[in-house]
Amino acid sequence: MSIQFSIVVATFNRRDTLEEVLPTLLEQTFPAESYEILLCDAGSTDGTREMVESLARPNLRFLPGADSGRGGARNRGIREARGEIVLFTDADILADPDLVACHAQAHARHPGDAVVGCEVQVSSFAQYLEFRQNPQSHARHKPTRRFLPWHYFLTGNASVRREILLDVGMFDESFTGYGHEDLELGYRLLQQGLKIHYCPQAVNYHWHPVPFDEQCRKMLLAGRSTVRFYRKHKDLTIPLRMGMNPLSLGMHALLPRGGAVMAWLASLAPRCRLARAIVLQHHYVTGIKEAWRE
Repeated sequence: MSIQFSIVVATFNRRDTLEEVLPTLLEQTFPAESYEILLCDAGSTDGTREMVESLARPNLRFLPGADSGRGGARNRGIREARGEIVLFTDADILADPDLVACHAQAHARHPGDAVVGCEVQVSSFAQYLEFRQNPQSHARHKPTRRFLPWHYFLTGNASVRREILLDVGMFDESFTGYGHEDLELGYRLLQQGLKIHYCPQAVNYHWHPVPFDEQCRKMLLAGRSTVRFYRKHKDLTIPLRMGMNPLSLGMHALLPRGGAVMAWLASLAPRCRLARAIVLQHHYVTGIKEAWRE
């Protein structure tokens, strides 16, 4: 039987979560001989290779390589894939047992288009087991939604035919640091006339509690990536979709970085959702402004 799906997972020093994640990908209801898992490693030193080799599963392949960012790791997976369709997920995302089967059914209904599933946030493995009993009660997207715009093409749960990914040039590896290499690929897919179909039955569970200071750092880098994204395509819908507009820039100017108000909001962030959102948005716009001046 030929391989239909190649599941591409980019990783770097994530053995701790992969020990839980890989079994959920290996124990799919989809026939094991019809899909493969490509773990695209960027030089891990935490025993990831040894852990993968100990599993000794014929449809699990370890692909080591240089640290070329998440886009570069995923491109390695695309090039090495033997499946007709590439399904992207991450090293901190637990799969529903029907994940691959649901993507397969969606592609059968919509051949030649992209498919994006539902991503549910969990704070523990126990919560993953609990939520798995009723995934739609925790869904982020509306189940009735049929199509998604490009800024929903998130590589925690997205699939596309391999030949299409090669035709559009795969991921842009100049998006280093953090953010938007997946959204930018989604933008190019839609520019080529593809549709992004939403499949709420294809569920993944994102298990990655991120410390607040790391969230701030990632938002700063994401702001810089937004400017790179816009400069590449010169499409005004990009900054409008991505929060790079006069309103957000003006509000940022009223709250200087390092000022008393921002310090107060940062102190409230651990227990106040609104304060946390304002601080994260401030870091995001700071990254935009820094990149724009360069």
